[in-house]
Amino acid sequence: MSIRRGRRPRWHRLPPTAVVDLDGFADAIDPARLDPGQFVRLVAVLEMLGSAGTGIELAGMRTETFIRFLGRASREQLEELTSHSELRHVVFAELFRRMSEHLDTARTGELRAVVHWRFTGGADDGYDRFETVIDRGRCVTRDMPTDDPRVTVTIGPVDFLRAVTGAVSLTMLFLSGKVKVKGDIAFAAGLIGYFDLPRPIP
Repeated sequence: MSIRRGRRPRWHRLPPTAVVDLDGFADAIDPARLDPGQFVRLVAVLEMLGSAGTGIELAGMRTETFIRFLGRASREQLEELTSHSELRHVVFAELFRRMSEHLDTARTGELRAVVHWRFTGGADDGYDRFETVIDRGRCVTRDMPTDDPRVTVTIGPVDFLRAVTGAVSLTMLFLSGKVKVKGDIAFAAGLIGYFDLPRPIP
């Protein structure tokens, strides 16, 4: 069927941009209604839409929403998510970006410290490696460790996500043997406290 000359199809008359309440959308999702595979597919769709330039993406969520979104996920859902080779790096990148934005400069003051992260289950010799540099009120994380660390933290990705979202403390993980620390143990125990990340409402 042809379109008559001079008439535009209805989709051409749609507004060029649309405002999407991504935070409202994320808050409306109840992870308990999703199995681990569905939860991962949801994150994959958000990542795909973001890559397509739709404006619907994980990076578009407020940090409060993003932390709450992860904090409401079950351990099984997080295990499925972090076992996905691509999405695990997407989530790592988002968390480290937000940690940099939420550095508690009042607490860090003139602190300069280098933290090496080793996440188990990585493709390269069994670990994914990142380096966080806190330097006098600034924080940068990269995936190419270069500086000598004050501390090296080896942890499973799910336990890291649970620590960042406030579900468990690094100290408790250390005491239970789920995290290994090389270097300044006292500094590592309070490391998450240098970031004023919001905590999910129970």
